[in-house]
Amino acid sequence: MNAKTQTIVPIIAAFAPLHRGLSRFAEPLARAAVGLLLMPHGAQKLFGWFGGYGLEGTAGFFADNLGLEPGIVWAGLVGGVEFFGGLFLALGFLTRPAALAITVLMAVAVFRVHLGNGFFWTDGGYEYPLMWGILALSFVLRGGGATSIDGRIGREF
Repeated sequence: MNAKTQTIVPIIAAFAPLHRGLSRFAEPLARAAVGLLLMPHGAQKLFGWFGGYGLEGTAGFFADNLGLEPGIVWAGLVGGVEFFGGLFLALGFLTRPAALAITVLMAVAVFRVHLGNGFFWTDGGYEYPLMWGILALSFVLRGGGATSIDGRIGREF
């Protein structure tokens, strides 16, 4: 059997209607979760919400602790990608460009900030930004899907 004609038979046949009915929600749920859960990180950096340091404080941290100069540019860029890119991804608006910006940001975070701390996030490692980057990359490859704004207007990057 090739992949196009393969039929997957559920182990518990009674669940098949439930799976068929709910499966259409999987992609928009993942897209919304990735975007909405990323937004507070941007809000911390841009607006000082949720215990964040705001643009100036984040700029100082980026410049002094991470060597990212000019700190204000990096803080605005990172905060903007996290907040607005997260919002756009959640809505499925300009999905691929938003997801690409998130993917690139997370690659920079992995290699520039977290790699030296090992894998586990609890030690400041790259586990968390790697996960976000891979999830965002999946939307670069797939797009926003039928339930996205892109899908609703019938246009996407």
